[in-house]
Amino acid sequence: MTGATPSQTVGPFFSFGLRWLETTELIGPDHAERIVFQGSVLDGDGVGVPDALVETFQADSAGDFRPVSGPDWLGFGRILTGQDGRFGFTTVKPGPLRTSNGATEAPHLTVSVFARGLLQRVITRIYFPDEEVANQIDPVLEMIVPERRSTLVARAADGRLLFDIHLQGENETVFFNC
Repeated sequence: MTGATPSQTVGPFFSFGLRWLETTELIGPDHAERIVFQGSVLDGDGVGVPDALVETFQADSAGDFRPVSGPDWLGFGRILTGQDGRFGFTTVKPGPLRTSNGATEAPHLTVSVFARGLLQRVITRIYFPDEEVANQIDPVLEMIVPERRSTLVARAADGRLLFDIHLQGENETVFFNC
């Protein structure tokens, strides 16, 4: 058989079945500490991947996964990329997290990506550019070779945070086996 079958590739099916589940606002519209994230899911050639699904999960500003921030706090978002691979969501900067051994993880968002050509989701993190000291001692970032850590740190631009997810290639984002 020469053509791909559904067991060999994913999508593009997400926009047909999941658009109604899309949640891009993780915090209420009146929250004072709203942060806008924008980015793209890119293939190995740097071309945007259409119809990918990006999910994000994070703690609130106190570093808690329970709804401490109030009833308008979700902590979970689901975003479908456009035809150009772009996505965006609004959230709040999470607080630092305590690990089971007492260490502290730098503020970050956990991100999963489902896309055509991926048989399983890929998982990564987004760290904040203004947390240089916390990022340097983050136990997860410490496990990554220094020259690859930058693939996990967002860039600040015009009041937004930018983060591109490179699925492969020279600038491939670091992904985790979970």
